[in-house]
Amino acid sequence: MRYDLNLLPIFAALMEERSVTRAAERVGMTQPALSNALARLRTMLQDQLFIRERYGLQPTPIALELAPVIAEALAKLDDAVLGQQDFDPASAERVLTIAPNGYVEFVLVPAIVARLQEVAPGIRLRLTPFGNDLAETGVVSGTTALVLGRIIDPPDNLVVQHVMDEGLACIVAAGHPDIGDSLTREQFERLKHVNVVPPGRMRAGLFQALSQQQLKRDVAISVTNFFAVAEMVAVTKYCATLPNLICRRLAHDPRLKVLPAPVDLGTFPVEMAWHVRYRHDPAHRWLRTLIGEVAAQLVAGS
Repeated sequence: MRYDLNLLPIFAALMEERSVTRAAERVGMTQPALSNALARLRTMLQDQLFIRERYGLQPTPIALELAPVIAEALAKLDDAVLGQQDFDPASAERVLTIAPNGYVEFVLVPAIVARLQEVAPGIRLRLTPFGNDLAETGVVSGTTALVLGRIIDPPDNLVVQHVMDEGLACIVAAGHPDIGDSLTREQFERLKHVNVVPPGRMRAGLFQALSQQQLKRDVAISVTNFFAVAEMVAVTKYCATLPNLICRRLAHDPRLKVLPAPVDLGTFPVEMAWHVRYRHDPAHRWLRTLIGEVAAQLVAGS
C-alpha cells in the first residue's frame, strides 16, 4: 500500500492539539484544508482516528497505537534528510519557533536576537508561550523547535540540555525608608512582597527555596510577568525576589536598588529541550550552540 507521507505531520498535530482549528494553525493550513487532510488520513489508515466529543477530538485506540510509531518514523525521516543538508548561517533563510518561559524571554531572548541579527540575519524566531504543560508548547510533537526554561518530567522523545544555573536576589525602592545597604531576615519577613506568576515551574523553585530556609514572605500582589515588577517596586515599599540576571538589569534603574537575599536561596537550572527529530538538523544544532554561548556570556557579565 502507498502512503501519503504529507499526512503524517497532520496526524501528529491532531494528536497533540486534539483540535482541528489549533492543528491547522500549527501546521500552517486553513481549517477546511486540514479537515480534508483528516478525511484522507481516515481513508488511508482505515479508521476514524479522532472522534469529536464535547471537549475536543479524542483519539481512537488505533490512533493511540499508531501515534508513537508515526512520531518515530517522522523523527527518523528528519534525521535522514536534515543530516545531509549543509547550513550556512550567514545566508540561511528560516523561521524557528521557540517557547521561552518568562525569565528566558526577559533575559536571554533579546541577546539571542541581537546575535542572530549579527551573524544570521535570515534566521527569524517566532515565540510561543511556554506554559505549565510541555505538550501545549508544541515541542512534544516537534512543531516547536525548542523550549527554554525549567524542564520538569520531560517525555522520552525530548532531549534536555542544561544551559546555565541562576541565583536569586532582592530589589526594593532606592529610597526605601526602612532598608539600607543590606536586607536582614527580619526585614524580609516584615516587608510586603511582589510575586511573579508565571513562569510556572520556576515559581515552584522559589517557593521551595523559601520553604527550605523557613523564610516567610508576605505577598501583597502577584503580577504576570517580570516587566511589571520594576514599576511596582519603584512606587511602593514592597520587595521582590528575582533571578540575578534580571536584578542586574534592573540595577541600572535609579529608582531601585538590588540587595543580596537575607539567606542563601540556592540556584535553579535553566534548560532547553527539543524533539529527537531535531538531533541532526544543522540549523537547529547551530542555534542550540549559539544559545549556549549567549547564556555563558551573560552569566560571565560580558
